[in-house]
Amino acid sequence: MSELQECIDRVVHSDARAPISTYRVQMHSEFTFADAQKILPYLAQLGISDLYTSPIFEARAGSQHGYDVSRHDRLNQELGGTEGFDRLSASLHEAGMGLLLDIVPNHMGVGNDSIWWQDVLENGRASVYATFFDIDWDPLKPDLRGKLLLPILGNQYGAELEGKKIQLAFEDGRARIHYYDHSLPVAPRTIPLLFPEEDDAVDGVPQSFRDLLKELAHIPPHDTSDPSLAAQRREQLKELNPRLRNALLSSELQPILQRAVHRVNGVEKDPKSFDHLHALLEVQPYRLAYWRVSSEEINYRRFFDINNLVGLRMEDPAAFAQTHCLVRKLLAKHQITGLRIDHCDGMFNPRQYLIRLQLLYVASQCAGETAKEPVAANGIELEIRDALRRYDWARSEGPLYTVVEKILEPREALPREWPVRGTTGYDFLHLVNQVFIQPQNEGRFTALYAKILGREVDPDELIYRSKLQVMQSALSSEVYVLTNLLNQLATADRRARDFTESILEVVIRETIAYFPVYRTYIDDRGQYTDRDIAFIAQAIWRAKYRNPEIDGSAFEFLQDTLLLGDKNDEKYDARLYFALKFQQLTGPIMAKGVEDTSFYVYTRFLSSNEVGSSLKAFGISTDFFHASNQDRVQISPDTMLATSTHDTKRSEDIRNRLNVLSEMPTQWASIVRRWIRMNLRYKQKLADGRIAPDPNEEYLIYQTIVGAWPWQMETLEDRNQFLERMKQYCAKALSEAKINLSWINPDSEYLKAVDAFLTSILAHQPRERETRFVETLKSFLPAVQMFGAINSLSQLVLKIASPGVPDFYQGTDLWDLSMVDPDNRRPVDYALRAQLLHALREQSDHAGPAAVCTEVLRTLPDGRIKLWTMHRALTTRGELHSIFRHGEYIPLNIELEKHQNALAFLRQDRTTKQSVLVVAPRFACSLAQAKPHLPLADIWGKALLSLPDQTPAQFVNIFTGKHLRTDEGGRLKLHDILADFPVAMLVGKH
Repeated sequence: MSELQECIDRVVHSDARAPISTYRVQMHSEFTFADAQKILPYLAQLGISDLYTSPIFEARAGSQHGYDVSRHDRLNQELGGTEGFDRLSASLHEAGMGLLLDIVPNHMGVGNDSIWWQDVLENGRASVYATFFDIDWDPLKPDLRGKLLLPILGNQYGAELEGKKIQLAFEDGRARIHYYDHSLPVAPRTIPLLFPEEDDAVDGVPQSFRDLLKELAHIPPHDTSDPSLAAQRREQLKELNPRLRNALLSSELQPILQRAVHRVNGVEKDPKSFDHLHALLEVQPYRLAYWRVSSEEINYRRFFDINNLVGLRMEDPAAFAQTHCLVRKLLAKHQITGLRIDHCDGMFNPRQYLIRLQLLYVASQCAGETAKEPVAANGIELEIRDALRRYDWARSEGPLYTVVEKILEPREALPREWPVRGTTGYDFLHLVNQVFIQPQNEGRFTALYAKILGREVDPDELIYRSKLQVMQSALSSEVYVLTNLLNQLATADRRARDFTESILEVVIRETIAYFPVYRTYIDDRGQYTDRDIAFIAQAIWRAKYRNPEIDGSAFEFLQDTLLLGDKNDEKYDARLYFALKFQQLTGPIMAKGVEDTSFYVYTRFLSSNEVGSSLKAFGISTDFFHASNQDRVQISPDTMLATSTHDTKRSEDIRNRLNVLSEMPTQWASIVRRWIRMNLRYKQKLADGRIAPDPNEEYLIYQTIVGAWPWQMETLEDRNQFLERMKQYCAKALSEAKINLSWINPDSEYLKAVDAFLTSILAHQPRERETRFVETLKSFLPAVQMFGAINSLSQLVLKIASPGVPDFYQGTDLWDLSMVDPDNRRPVDYALRAQLLHALREQSDHAGPAAVCTEVLRTLPDGRIKLWTMHRALTTRGELHSIFRHGEYIPLNIELEKHQNALAFLRQDRTTKQSVLVVAPRFACSLAQAKPHLPLADIWGKALLSLPDQTPAQFVNIFTGKHLRTDEGGRLKLHDILADFPVAMLVGKH
């Protein structure tokens, strides 16, 4: 066996380096590699093993998130570039920490500086990069065939053209079309149109330039679909483009260029004078269009409905190779230790992509930073690819630690055949949030919501209509692409050719509207799981039942097409392509229809309206939570566990505070009804008869205020800042809901009325009495704040001790009451956090951990209790990593009384005999009868835990340092476990 073969075998069978814990930071120009480097000592002391960053490749200027990558081969200069990253990497190595990097293979940001995109605009279908982007070059509309629709205009095309907003210019030896900040190339073959041969005598065009123009006029067209002609065009342009640039830069041609610009750009108020410019634009590889037509006519796949984030075709091996060359280099240099894959559901074939990623890792470890010939089209050495051709990736999680951003519907599982360690943790977020919601009170909250609205709302119907709305507006062009493909298949099938395009479009829309999950996962092999077949059948059945006026055979034709049929059929490949494109669209429609619409419309209980959860959810049992954790030990012990992320609708601490409301339905209903009555006078009636805010929006506002009201609001400036945050949040929430306003159709008058409502109930004027609303709010909040904090501490301990990799979002190490972005991307005061942690550690060293617990309980509002809990639990996890990664998970029942008021389990390694006992209060508000007292000691009465055989008899509480011993029956009293601190993690002592 060769050295390379030995390396391949060793690497592919190695266990991935899984993080012990991760801390997510958002990278941008105000938080750079240098800033990340500065906080590493703090993170290490906190107990974090791996830094986890947002994308760091070159993005559009000023990007606040990095998901608009413009170049995949360079690190972002705004973050500090290669030098800054190398310094950060060196510090990570020195601290013994890893780096989990978020990458964006699904799409990229495009604009004036995007080399690949500009080349496509210049050369159309013949561009070497044309196959990198997910463009439909043969759309339904004939005049768009072979063109790229660019919906960048602020008004109708004709108005912008004749208003001299679109203009020709020559700059740096190139012909460009300018529209405000947009700069577009002029296709080389169309340059001769700027210099009519009949004007040569007047313009004084040199013969050498005329000869060059004739050569340009005879290159193959940009819309050719013939690969050999496209290659010929590219070869010719290699020689012609430099000559053209030199000519356009020459002093001899400058007067001629000025006359051309004057002739082409037209004269205001003379419509006919713009005919020349119009004719030039009509023959470009792109067509400029009003931005509002994008939803219907755009012919490239986008990241949801964002026009300047264009879908990439990772199924194209050359696209994979070009977009992952820097990833390979960073892996080879051990500067990144794991990858988070953004928007995996957007890809054509996720499984194929994820396998290529693992191959890339093997190549980086065995062949170095750059590929060595001979190399396959995907950038992987042929020897490595061939050596692993028959490797069964379905039975492997892969040697590279990889997690995918994948939203699983409740009870849905990640495809087992993917070589990944798991998801980014939204599935756990659902579980660990729902277990703190009291399911017994669901009916009372549903009744209250119906009373507030004056009607009942069916959430399933709302989701159905929201998804239809998305398909009829924001993503209608993507539906048209599918309709076109299905119509081609129907036309070629004599049993289906009578289905009209309109019928097929309805069939597609209705089926997607009823799709029960984000997507299915058929791959290029045409293999479906039984689970996916059932999802398709369910959606088809429900859509057919909903639409009795449509011939049921049309739905059956769609189902048969999706299930592919006979592989030997000549139309099999076309059916497979349709099925792959179909499932690529169901995910974005689910996300836009549910997360970005329904979550803001159905406001019965906002805590459940969260990414990865369900607006229909209202609590789960402790048994279900335990069973999920036990499954995770067996199936995906290295998956991530999230509670707050950059994408969550509200922070973990807001949700945990709102969850307290589920325990106090009577008090909540009473205070809400009171607020509605007292604030009625602040609502405004608009000219069209609408009342702002409407009842649903008002209820959303009250829940949000209760959840997000700061622990400490000492100054008028604090109050005004909160008011502004609420206004920004409501503007986004109401726009996403699309009921009274939307992003496409804003309504400034309505928004002003909502802002005035917020000001009236929240603003405090100097030397004036507090508003009645805030007075009643302050009387209601103490219990909600107290028990919300207990929920947060319980959730924190559960996350750290559960199977998986606990992930922490920036700033959540203290109380974090942030709403949806951009509110959750405010600067984090790390100097304060480092100072507080250092002081707590020093106090523990000098006075003992029990003194720290007493201190942080005394000053609950400052959040140090969360920092201390996180630090001690993470430190313990790091010291006993094998227990938490692979140890057994043993649920424990609370005995005698308080059965539902705590979650308890044991993590145990039978080989080493090590044990960790975890106890976390639940429904503490009910336990304390809504009185704002800490749930300590006597409140637990006679409740106790019986521990399994072979469990140590002695334990030490990691938070307080207190030692506990079981009685002769192997039992511990909750009175003792939770005597001095509201949560417990006990390490067994032999």
